[in-house]
Order: sequence, then C-alpha cells, then structure tokens
Amino acid sequence: MVALGKYRESIAGDLAPRQAMILVEWESREAFDGYCRDPRLDDLHAHRVDGTGAYIWQLFDRLDDLRPLLKDTPPATP
Repeated sequence: MVALGKYRESIAGDLAPRQAMILVEWESREAFDGYCRDPRLDDLHAHRVDGTGAYIWQLFDRLDDLRPLLKDTPPATP
C-alpha cells in the first residue's frame, strides 16, 4: 500500500465521493491479477467487497511512466 486517505470534499467530477481511498502499487499487471485470483485470499476478497456499498478498482500507469507527457513538471521528490 502506498497511501490511505479519508474523504474530505469533492472539487470537480461526477464520480460519487468515496469515504476512503487506498492507493496500492503493483510490480506489474500480472502481479495484480495473481493477487485477485489467489485462492488463499478468497475470504479476504469477500470481506473487502461485501464490506462496502460501492467498491471500485481503478488501474493507472505509474506516474513516472506518465511524466514525459506532463510538460514542465518537476521530478517527484522522495
């Protein structure tokens, strides 16, 4: 897990606000798919999905991979 945040307010957009967000970075799409299909985690997946009213997954490229598309953006500081 890279970050965990609690909802504060909506500034723009039409996606219903979430109460919390968890940001996870995976080594690859294959690693993510393996996590989702791991039978040892079936109980965990059920608790996560059943414990929310509007659970969503969104996949994004790494920010570093997108940096060349962002003009005049300074490098991220660790």
